Amino acid sequence: MKRSLCLCCALLACGAADASGPEQLQAFVAKVQTARAHFSQSVLPKSGRKPQLSQGSFAFARPGKFRLSYEQPYAQLLVGDGERLWVYDADLNQVSVRKLDRALGASPATLLAGDGHLERDFVVSDAGSHDGLEWVEARPRAAEGGFERVRIGFKEQGPQQMEVVDNFGQTTTLTFSRIERNPVLDPKLFQFVPPKGADVLKE
Repeated sequence: MKRSLCLCCALLACGAADASGPEQLQAFVAKVQTARAHFSQSVLPKSGRKPQLSQGSFAFARPGKFRLSYEQPYAQLLVGDGERLWVYDADLNQVSVRKLDRALGASPATLLAGDGHLERDFVVSDAGSHDGLEWVEARPRAAEGGFERVRIGFKEQGPQQMEVVDNFGQTTTLTFSRIERNPVLDPKLFQFVPPKGADVLKE
C-alpha cells in the first residue's frame, strides 16, 4: 500500500511555463479540482537491485476522492471515496478498507486529495531547475508521514516526473502522460463495491 499511496503525491499540477516549482504546485492547488493521467512507475530499492516496473492510470476529484489503477504487471485498484480507502488485489481477490484520514494522514496523497493546506502538512521549497524541469520539494512535518521527501518536476502545463524517497531509502520515480486537467469525471469512478466472493479486511 505504501508504494501506491506514494503515487498519489501531487500528480497533476499546472502552471505557467516560466513559473518555479512551488509556484506551479500552488497553481495546481488553486486551479485543478479534477484530473486524470497515465503513468509509468519505477521502484528502486536502497540495495540498488533491479527496479520494479509498473504502469497504470489515475484520476482524482479534490478533496478526498481518487482512483488509482495499476494495470501492469499486476492488477491492483485503490479507491478513495471521500470517507474510506479501498484497496483491491485482483490476484488474491482480497479487499482492505480503512478510514481515509487514517490511511492518508500527512502522506503525499494529501497534496492531491486533501483540503489544499500544504503548509500545514509539508515544508515546501524550491528545488531548482535541472533536466529541463522546474522542481519543487516537499517534506512532511509529521514524523509518521511514511516518507522522507517528494520532488516533482514541472514543464509548461504540468508535471513530468515525480520522485518519492521513503523512510527505508527506497526511491519511487513516476513519469506522467496524457494528463487532463479539470475533466468532467463520472462520480462512479470514486465508488467501490467489493466483488462477489472477495475477502474484505477492515483495519
